[in-house]
Amino acid sequence: MSLTPLVSIITPTYNHEKYIGACIESVLRQSYTNWELIIVNDGSTDRTSDVIREYATRDHRIKQFDRLNVGIFQLAQTYNFALQEAKGEYIAILEGDDVWVPEKLAIQVPLIIRDKDVVLCWGRATSVIEDVGNVHENHPRNGKKNGVYYNNQPTGTIFNVIFDDFLPPLTFLIRRTFLEKTGGFIQSHSFPAVDLPTVLALSKLGKFHFVDAVLGSWRLHASQTTKSNSVNIVLGSSEIVREHYRNLDPEIRKNIIYDERFINRFYKKLIVIGYARSGRFKLIKKDFKGARRDYVNAMFFHGLAEPGWKLRALVGYVFSFFRTDVEGVAKMLGKKAYRS
Repeated sequence: MSLTPLVSIITPTYNHEKYIGACIESVLRQSYTNWELIIVNDGSTDRTSDVIREYATRDHRIKQFDRLNVGIFQLAQTYNFALQEAKGEYIAILEGDDVWVPEKLAIQVPLIIRDKDVVLCWGRATSVIEDVGNVHENHPRNGKKNGVYYNNQPTGTIFNVIFDDFLPPLTFLIRRTFLEKTGGFIQSHSFPAVDLPTVLALSKLGKFHFVDAVLGSWRLHASQTTKSNSVNIVLGSSEIVREHYRNLDPEIRKNIIYDERFINRFYKKLIVIGYARSGRFKLIKKDFKGARRDYVNAMFFHGLAEPGWKLRALVGYVFSFFRTDVEGVAKMLGKKAYRS
């Protein structure tokens, strides 16, 4: 067994001209050097492709693929295309606006090769607003409650984590043989991401290894396509989670601390939040009519659930008639603002 196996890094990117250079630089700074970086440019309309090409011509480990845009609702196509091109025994994920710390792979590779039963190695990450130095939050954040499940032991119990913790995909290092058992990366129920369904499928195959160290950062910015798809994320994830729970082996389900009643109640509240967030990002993009539609849904969905978010929705609804966003108010209140 090689002590320095090849790691294939999958980097999907779309209109990340501002960020893709820093993303690539964070890979070039890895102290673990046996990697290949597979960048799939999903039809960017800015200079993303040009920036990638400048790096690819200088380092043969960087492989660029420019494709026609398929969008986030067909993201599995992009990931699985990259997986087919990958030569590595282990698969890592690093989207085009995210960055790693220099020791990320050096920390994880020895851990995963030491135990052939580890399906996925993951760890901590920070979310940042635009500037990598501007840390907004650390994830996962509920270790005292959920830490006992972070290694997915017993098998399947990472499910107990997903309701109030986040597994940052940029920290994933996946053993390829297990990923191939699931058929590659999975996307379903109009969910605009591959991480949740793929992790849940992998969780049924064996144990994870959690690294209690920050391995990288991902950016929060208004131009993220996921920001304007908050409702689709909630609706899709609710169906994915319900389906996963219903199909669990009885031996796994007996170690799950939540039931379907809790799941239904949880997602009703999350839909209110999803509509409010979607309205906010539509305001930033000056889609005032769309913002009002989302804010109305937030205010009237599910009765009196989440009154704080309903109040936010009311404020945003009023602001939409003045054709402005709420970022200045958020900043004055000490909240994160997505526009300076």
